[in-house]
Amino acid sequence: MQPTELQYRNYVQVLREELVPAMGCTEPIAVAYGAAKAREVLGKLPDKVLVEASGNIIKNVKSVVVPNTGGLHGIEASAAAGIVAGKADLVLEVISQVTEEEKEAIRAFMADHEIKVRPAESDIVFDIILTLWAGEDHVKLRISDFHTNIVYIEKNGEVLLESGHSCAETPTESMTDRSFMSVEGILEFVETMNVDDVREMVERQINYNYAIAEEGIRGDWGANIGSVLLKHNGGDVATRARAMAAAGSDARMSGCELPVIIASGSGNQGITASVPVIVFAKDMGVDHDTMVRAVTLSDLLTIHLKTGIGRLSAYCGAASAGCAAGAAIAWLHGGKRDEIAHTLVNSLATISGMVCDGAKPSCAAKIALAVETGLLGYHMYRDGQQFYSGDGIVTKGVENTIRNVGRLAHDGMRETDKEIIRIMTGV
Repeated sequence: MQPTELQYRNYVQVLREELVPAMGCTEPIAVAYGAAKAREVLGKLPDKVLVEASGNIIKNVKSVVVPNTGGLHGIEASAAAGIVAGKADLVLEVISQVTEEEKEAIRAFMADHEIKVRPAESDIVFDIILTLWAGEDHVKLRISDFHTNIVYIEKNGEVLLESGHSCAETPTESMTDRSFMSVEGILEFVETMNVDDVREMVERQINYNYAIAEEGIRGDWGANIGSVLLKHNGGDVATRARAMAAAGSDARMSGCELPVIIASGSGNQGITASVPVIVFAKDMGVDHDTMVRAVTLSDLLTIHLKTGIGRLSAYCGAASAGCAAGAAIAWLHGGKRDEIAHTLVNSLATISGMVCDGAKPSCAAKIALAVETGLLGYHMYRDGQQFYSGDGIVTKGVENTIRNVGRLAHDGMRETDKEIIRIMTGV
């Protein structure tokens, strides 16, 4: 694949759109981002706040610690942090520069001001509507479909923005159409690309995500899944790959203030796609550019697997990233198209259906399981074992199986998603 070809440029652009930095779980950060932008438009601190959020937003904000808030969690804390201390121009790093004084101010704002949260009335899976009032002034702002996709801003009845386009850096409507992506095309791109075309993006991901994984092992974060795995399963490379990926999530879900590079809108997916591959690359002693190619492969496969599923659903996104990581590790070991395709099919057949019940410490355990499944899919192929067309959702051809998983997650698990939200919210 030549750099001058449209498909080549599209793969680079997809990575540019997806591999962006974020501090904290991306759903509470999206609330904070919207709140910071709304406060900026209002021009002063509001007297009261209303946050209307879709079920999946409520699900993913409920149980995670919002970074730089002194341990607070929930939609109210996310909104307060954005209003009091957020810098909207930093987008998903909106609350990365909070001072100690501002942390106290966030708590004081929550104590002294009304912040109401209620379910959004729309059927949009990703929907956040913030309304801020200050005296006779008010601002209404809406984020839909994607974490930075501001589609509506109104101040005192005057519509300032109303479109499907974001005023952020990566608008949904202008994002590259993913329909051109395929396992074969991704592999060709990775093996023929000029590494310098992706170097800055992927090296930043390697540095950021490995750093938070190391912090997850060092510190006391969440349920310490990474440390538990190392303690009870030894230090072989497969265990370290699972443990380090889980440790990154341990830290991130529990308020660690280190940034991560996300994939498919998710920090956990960005960690899962990259960290296990980094661990294997380091253990194998491959050169740095080969590591960059392998992580790029895992990122693009993750994005491809998630495209048919959607940003938020009842399907755990870490499952896609773990399968992609297993395929990238197969590539590191010399695997070509057949090894990668069979690794994906074997692992997708095994783990598809693992539910997403919100962002919280147990995400780390699901990540560990997803990475293990990706590795199992590769080991099955190496030993001449595979799942065949007709085995459950598996059908002939890796792309057809990927489409089946997308159908399962996007359509088949829609009611599952609603029931999960009802269980989590006590309805």
